Amino acid sequence: MTENELLLKIEGLEKAIKEHQDFASTYGNTLTTTKQQLVDLHKPELTPQQLEAIEGAVEQAVNEFDFNDTENYEIDYSLDYDGRVQCESHEFINDSELCSMIVNRVCKLFKEADYPTGEDETND
Repeated sequence: MTENELLLKIEGLEKAIKEHQDFASTYGNTLTTTKQQLVDLHKPELTPQQLEAIEGAVEQAVNEFDFNDTENYEIDYSLDYDGRVQCESHEFINDSELCSMIVNRVCKLFKEADYPTGEDETND
């Protein structure tokens, strides 16, 4: 083969690779979308009013939580070069109480479904 023939073959192969990469990314995007549709298929549907009620319950629980209470934080103090006390680090440690408040508020919006004994709960 001549140099021109080899360069032409290389160019053709590079174009073929690029085309197949485009197909692969298209298939990858379709696969991701289809997997998400499968996950969403079994989710219960909510009306816009129900979604607003959940949002309101979460917002109310967060607003009622006392973020100013220092008992909710673990604070490490240190002395700086001027002899002043400073907060070296602080960590929110009461997340379980906040989560519990949110869950309780949201659960008050629903009633628990009753399932006859022996029936699988995943069935509608």
